Amino acid sequence: MNAPQDVAAAAAALREAGAEARAGGTDLMARRRERGFAGAVTDLSGLAELRGVEWRADGSARIGALTTVAEVAGDPRLRAAYPALAQTAAALATPQIRAVGTVGGNLLQRNRCVYFRSPLFSCHQNGGDTCPARAGDHSEGTVVDLGSACVAPHPSSLAMALLAYAAEVEVEGGPQRPVADLYDGADATRDHVLAPGELLTAVGLPAPVEGEAAAYRRATSRSRAEWPLVEAVARVVRRDGAVVDAAVAVGAVARTPLRLPEVEEALIGATGPEAVPDAIAGLAERCAPLPGTGYKVALLSGTVRDVLERALAAD
Repeated sequence: MNAPQDVAAAAAALREAGAEARAGGTDLMARRRERGFAGAVTDLSGLAELRGVEWRADGSARIGALTTVAEVAGDPRLRAAYPALAQTAAALATPQIRAVGTVGGNLLQRNRCVYFRSPLFSCHQNGGDTCPARAGDHSEGTVVDLGSACVAPHPSSLAMALLAYAAEVEVEGGPQRPVADLYDGADATRDHVLAPGELLTAVGLPAPVEGEAAAYRRATSRSRAEWPLVEAVARVVRRDGAVVDAAVAVGAVARTPLRLPEVEEALIGATGPEAVPDAIAGLAERCAPLPGTGYKVALLSGTVRDVLERALAAD
């Protein structure tokens, strides 16, 4: 394991050694144990320049890639400016994972499919040409088809929340890009599109909007320390009691996190939770469930309904 002390050296080490980056290590070390992988690792923990939150003159925020999930969840100014992000960060994983897991690591983590993570199976994600989950256990798989042969949902809760803010990411040596551009829902071979050696350094959020209310919910198979079967986050901005802007994003249902523009548009002008049933009426039409994920159709609608009703009922 090498431990460079500046960003340029870290990016060079990743390129030249073909190494994986280690930030908090919560996903990387689990995969090394599960698959017996012993490849090169570049430790990023010494890069102090990638930690912390920078507030810009216009009130917008830049969050370093090594900032921990717990720091995002616990920062009072972030909670006030970006409640949908802070609520999502506070709810994911466990306190122990949030204390070491990083923003960058959460965005770039690998999927949770048991076939991908097992050394006993070959799949599109580990160099094979099949998806054993399709004929096997895919009960936690996708319910929205984006054209991928892989059926493992993307696991990043923070990516979903950042999508709701139209956030951008910074990559060493390249231009800023929308967080949505980190992912390709049709690509069965990888969970993000960064090339080997590309190093994500920060996330940029737009200036906060006055009057925003937000709500987050994850539906899980147990109450604590579990990956979501479906998750959703909603942001609404009201003027004179009516919604003038809305953002709704969902996760754990497709190969990438998704915005729901049709729901967002239907909320404009809404004055309360009574608008929600009509706004979500078409969600089932988005779904193309696998034999084992049909339950997610109703779960998706119910989870989105919950976050919208709570966001619209907030003072």
